[in-house]
Amino acid sequence: MPKVATRLNDTQIKRAKASDKNYELSDGEGLILRVLTSGTKSWIFRYSPPYTKKRTNISFGTYPLITLKEARQLREEARTLLAKNIDPKEHKKQAEAFEISEAQNTFRLVAQKWFEIKKTTVTEGYAEDLWSSLENHLFPRLGDRAIRDLTAPLVIEVMQPLAARGVYEQIRRLCQRVNEIMTYAVNTGIIHANPLAGIKSAFQSPKRNHMNTIEPERLPELLERLNRASIKYTTRCLIEWQLHTLCRPSEAACAKWSEIDFENAIWTIPAERMKARKEHKIPLTKQSLHLLELMKPISAHLEYIFPADRNPRTHTNPQTANAALKRMGFQNILVAHGLRALGSTILNEKGFDPDLIESALAHTDKNEVRRAYNRAQYLARRREMMEWWSEQLMKAK
Repeated sequence: MPKVATRLNDTQIKRAKASDKNYELSDGEGLILRVLTSGTKSWIFRYSPPYTKKRTNISFGTYPLITLKEARQLREEARTLLAKNIDPKEHKKQAEAFEISEAQNTFRLVAQKWFEIKKTTVTEGYAEDLWSSLENHLFPRLGDRAIRDLTAPLVIEVMQPLAARGVYEQIRRLCQRVNEIMTYAVNTGIIHANPLAGIKSAFQSPKRNHMNTIEPERLPELLERLNRASIKYTTRCLIEWQLHTLCRPSEAACAKWSEIDFENAIWTIPAERMKARKEHKIPLTKQSLHLLELMKPISAHLEYIFPADRNPRTHTNPQTANAALKRMGFQNILVAHGLRALGSTILNEKGFDPDLIESALAHTDKNEVRRAYNRAQYLARRREMMEWWSEQLMKAK
């Protein structure tokens, strides 16, 4: 008859003393208590892995941290795995790797990896706004969660306070950013699928509001109010600069003296400050150059053409023009970005080439061939158009 292993008991284990050699006490079915010369008592499970059948061991920990009852439970779990042709040691390694992956792939850490790539494709200001939205609305509750544990109901719940405030445009942007992060996680093998793909359907769609602007016939009224407004001199010049160049508010506010080519009358905005991440050249009219002459006594010794009041070493806030327009009585009627729409409307009504106007506004042409042609050929024609536009602004005063 085969020898039946004697089951261990707590008293026997406690009485097991260190010897001059390591020795083992068996509990049967592969579970062994190994007593080392140091006195340490370690639980070992001895088994034959599936397919190889070569005897091997797996450690269950030390006694008394792992009790006899717990060691037997671990043995049963290992035997269950073996019955399914799963190697307990490999299973343990995978479980440990999974735990490490969980710790390394929290939503915040994966978002940081995604952001390092994303910020190279957008302007610095947009990148700051993007990251700030994640820090303010998602990271407080989701940042430390493993990204694989994110579910649609959970993320929707986190966004509900924004829905209660009715800021659906902000929700739309957050949903877009979350899904970009999740797509990055899928593509880099962190997760297998994106469970958040449809979360935006849980919220109302934002109402599309075009940038507020005024009718072309109100241009003289705008210029008259601008001339009489109780605003800072630099702010008045900033708004006029936006009008004459048709640039975006952030591009105007961040304009640097080093970007101005006075000899050729061109303002070159570097790619990193442009929405489309492509360098943009703006022909400067004599009226635009006159505005720069007015600003020279104020900021020619500084980096930025339109410096901030409190810290002249930096640029004015891109919202400065909007605040001034509100004080001028244009609240909910006209915003700084709407000055571009106003110029576009007037230029289109005059019959200028729509491609020229789009080029002046730095709107990206999806046709690669035409876009290359535009860069090469349109600057001289754009200068003629911008000179006409500046003349109209002067006549409207």
